[in-house]
Amino acid sequence: MELCVALDLPTKQENLDLIEQIKDYDVWLKVGLRTYIRDGEDFLLAIKKINPDFKIFLDLKLYDIPNTMADSAESIMGLGVDMFNVHASAGKRAMSEVMSRLEKYENRPIVLAVTALTSFTEEEFNEVYEESIAKKADQFAKDAMESGLDGVVCSAYESTSIKNITSKEFMTLTPGIRPFGEDAGDQKRVADIAYAKSAMVDFIVVGRPIYKSENPAEVVKKILEKI
Repeated sequence: MELCVALDLPTKQENLDLIEQIKDYDVWLKVGLRTYIRDGEDFLLAIKKINPDFKIFLDLKLYDIPNTMADSAESIMGLGVDMFNVHASAGKRAMSEVMSRLEKYENRPIVLAVTALTSFTEEEFNEVYEESIAKKADQFAKDAMESGLDGVVCSAYESTSIKNITSKEFMTLTPGIRPFGEDAGDQKRVADIAYAKSAMVDFIVVGRPIYKSENPAEVVKKILEKI
């Protein structure tokens, strides 16, 4: 299991300050929608200047018509990131088009599909998808695997079932991890590290418990020790 640190702070400089504090640790860095819209490719380059060995997860959750998603995936290839994601609900044709477009690249990033956002309650999810989170997440995972993707984004509570219906090698990345029992905030389906490990999660995403700490490096160290 690997740790992915969410860079969700209000300014570019605050994110860079955080990265400086944890630059000696072997972690992934998650660059989300707000951060990328605000700071763009220059921010990705700044990360690599601090530590060229950092791996970057570009969390933009692509969701559009198949050709536009594939075009966007090709543009992402030029950014030098190590992982990005799309929405599984865009459909198998869109996901397959993305993967087909990336076939010509020797060292493509890991590509994941978002199943059910961890901010959803069961009731809210049902209002949109008219299905339970568990059942729909399984279906989305099968669609993603059959479309050639490497794994999915899900909560820790869906990971075991997804691994069972796909394969142990099919990756799961779980946001909403609260390593030491911290407040859930705007996440609804949160879990701790022990549960994530038992669910065979490959990547855990941790944000607030790290960047709201007075000593982010110490929190990262403790998390790495636990995983």
